[in-house]
Amino acid sequence: MKVLLVNPPRSPHNALRDHAPPEALRFVHSRLVGPPLGLLTIAVAARDDADVSFIDLKGEYDLHPDAPSPADFIRSRIQADPPDLVGVTFIASETPAGLDILRAVKAVSPGIVTVAGGLHATLCPEDFVDPAVDIVVPGDGAVVFRNLVRTLAAGGDLDTVGGLLVRDGDRLRPTLAPAPPVDPAGRDFLVPDRSYLQPWLSTYTVGGRPQPVTYVFTSLGCTSRCSFCSIWPQRDGAYLQRDVDSVVAELASLTEYEVIRWADANSVVDLEWTARLLDRLEAEGIRKHFVMDLRLDTAAKHPGLIARLARGGLKVVITGIESPRAEELKRYNKALDTRSITEGLKVFADNGILLRANYVVDPDYGPDDFAALADFATAHSTAYAGYTILTPMPGTGLHRQMRPRIVDSDLAKYNFFNCVVETRLPLDRFYEEAGRLWAIRTGDHVIS
Repeated sequence: MKVLLVNPPRSPHNALRDHAPPEALRFVHSRLVGPPLGLLTIAVAARDDADVSFIDLKGEYDLHPDAPSPADFIRSRIQADPPDLVGVTFIASETPAGLDILRAVKAVSPGIVTVAGGLHATLCPEDFVDPAVDIVVPGDGAVVFRNLVRTLAAGGDLDTVGGLLVRDGDRLRPTLAPAPPVDPAGRDFLVPDRSYLQPWLSTYTVGGRPQPVTYVFTSLGCTSRCSFCSIWPQRDGAYLQRDVDSVVAELASLTEYEVIRWADANSVVDLEWTARLLDRLEAEGIRKHFVMDLRLDTAAKHPGLIARLARGGLKVVITGIESPRAEELKRYNKALDTRSITEGLKVFADNGILLRANYVVDPDYGPDDFAALADFATAHSTAYAGYTILTPMPGTGLHRQMRPRIVDSDLAKYNFFNCVVETRLPLDRFYEEAGRLWAIRTGDHVIS
């Protein structure tokens, strides 16, 4: 059996970039760098029972911006080497492109089995009621996908594979067998096989460094409950920590990667676990440059741990400040206060850690709100700062709450760089104000 796995391209929509002033333009995100760990895990799960091939269209378009459209690219690929199954991973903003890929597959060969998985397929399976989608694998899908491949290869009945949604006319229905218990951070953890990425390895670089960057997750889920976030709803609030030995073994195997981006929603939750990991890395002589997501209140409460992380290789931290206003933080369910922000910033600075602070721009902002955020970001300057638009991501409570205000349902725009709800200011003015925020650097800003 032949399986083709596809990582779809990024959404091209970025209104913040389109409206940013020239001095801010180079700072506005145009792409996230790193391999699709989930899809690489799926590849490992299936390869004992199938011949697995892999396409990372993000990397492909980074290397060849003028390559054919995703649909044409995939059409040409499967005509040359027809697979039995094509699987695509989905987040919200990549859903239109991913569905176009599966439609192209069916146009070439209706008998190819098409499978959708990933975050958006987990939170919004109803978006995959489409003739081009045969099967949806919601949740942590490696075990289920392996069972699916084995059953298809043996010509078995899909209803014996628990954990699937299968197309039944104009609806998706769950298979009859119960979903298997899965421990994706424990007994069912599979080390992603990064060798599938060799054709695109040169695209996984940041900051002008020639060495490739990779992701490693040490946990799944999140203990926080930020209203705008899709991560904790994905696992109904569960938080799963990998074993220290497992993480150390994976890091030791990554000899071609100097920079490791921890792919956790929050890289430090269990302090004792983190201390044990640092002990093991030191004992094993594993030296990497680490990029982590950390909370400012964690740094404020535990400066000694941050100092030790810095000695152990922590170079860059991404943190969500979100807003300078207590009422907005409460609305976002963000348990953070100004004192923790100030103290946490100092701890990171004292340890020579570069900080990227992220802020949320509310569509209700007017000129005074933009000026207040600019003043706060200037007074609490960091090495990098990002300003993204409050977006009601499908499948979250925020989406249900803001649904009456949604004016744009094009999922390709649900990437935090486009406003999909009505704004207080005229839309172009809102984008211009938000775009100028990206110019704030080391004490200077250009908000008028």
